[in-house]
Amino acid sequence: MGVSASGKSTIGRQLAERLGVPFVEGDDFHPASNIARMKAGHPLDDAAREPWLRGLADWIRHSTRAGQGAVLSCSALKHEYRDLLRAAGPGVCFLYLALDRETARERISHRPGHFMPARLLDSQYDTLEPLRAEEPGVTIDASAGPGRVLELARAAVARCRQGPRG
Repeated sequence: MGVSASGKSTIGRQLAERLGVPFVEGDDFHPASNIARMKAGHPLDDAAREPWLRGLADWIRHSTRAGQGAVLSCSALKHEYRDLLRAAGPGVCFLYLALDRETARERISHRPGHFMPARLLDSQYDTLEPLRAEEPGVTIDASAGPGRVLELARAAVARCRQGPRG
């Protein structure tokens, strides 16, 4: 989880490969209207995010019933969004890739062809609610190099599998 350009997809793909589980790109669950809205520079509100979040939750529910683990990348910016996702599967654990605005803005400027424009970053930071102590997950400094972030993510998954953090 995290804002755009925090490395969710890049790290998620690598982590899934290392863990031997599927990688699922959360952006693929956005309805076309959400993509068009973001491309036009309009931030999503809760109503626009709802069908996307429900789709992700349905996928988690199905995957959980099938006994299949996976790495799913999605922003999950608010606590209530994470509650919905967590309720869909008992093993859901969040890896929050925390990144400062300046670094995110720099990274997003180097992503040609992505639907998320840099001007929407502020709206994501305004919406962002970092992980709370009671949420299953770990906060990772996403400004570290990709190798270090992946190493921290692998360790975080091992801790999540052990149960709630202290």
